[in-house]
Amino acid sequence: MSAEIVLIILAAALLHAIWNTVVKTAADRTVTLGLVALGHVIPGALMVAVLPLPNVESLPYLAGSTVVHFGYFYMLNQAYRHGDLSVVYPIARGVVPALVALWAVIFAGEHLPTQAWIGIAVIATGIQLSSWSVLRQGVGRASLVFALGTGCFISIYSLVDGLGVRVSGNILSYWAWHSVLHIFVVGFVALRRGARVLDLPLRIWVIGIAGGMVSMTAYGLVLYAKNFAPLGVVSALRETSVIFAALIGFLFLGEGNPMRRLLAAVMMAAGVTLIALSS
Repeated sequence: MSAEIVLIILAAALLHAIWNTVVKTAADRTVTLGLVALGHVIPGALMVAVLPLPNVESLPYLAGSTVVHFGYFYMLNQAYRHGDLSVVYPIARGVVPALVALWAVIFAGEHLPTQAWIGIAVIATGIQLSSWSVLRQGVGRASLVFALGTGCFISIYSLVDGLGVRVSGNILSYWAWHSVLHIFVVGFVALRRGARVLDLPLRIWVIGIAGGMVSMTAYGLVLYAKNFAPLGVVSALRETSVIFAALIGFLFLGEGNPMRRLLAAVMMAAGVTLIALSS
């Protein structure tokens, strides 16, 4: 895998951590997630108007990804209701490489080398460390459950979109339609919070939609990388976003236990690096 692809994935990781910070710091996270989804729809619609349709073979993957992303947004919203960014984010993102590896074994017949499984074990240890207070004190279990659920949905759409974009015939077209289909999330939030959304100040609209465009850009970079690198490697490198999230969490949000959380994030990043280098 070229250095260019590695840098593209790392850029996506940073952007992903940034838009998650936007959601975490919002007063109403459900509304903000709706605006983030709208930030996908607007540029996606402009792209769809000028791009050709993706190959018909990719349409089932687009449909499946849309359903899975809906579940992902729900789980992410619930996770941030119950936990700090620097705890929820490492757990949610940290389990993804292990799950993607598992799906690859089950559905694609791929087998990982020993070094990759060592990396998965390091990730699991980092997760335990990041949620140590939850496990030791018996509090915050909901945040742990929803964070793990978020990770499960991430791993599924990572596999679905990785396969879908490869048969789409046009990366930009798949990306555009993938973004437009976030309209279902926008519609759901509008039904649940319609009146509240209309009363939001312009600043909140701008922040939410801008966060969505950052999210869309991050995922577009990942889709591009999946055409040139193994899915497991892309997923692993992408999870270096846990480092960025941990730094943002205790540098800008004032979330406690910075050393423990940073150490957990470093361990998970080390784990995903082992996975990446083993491929």
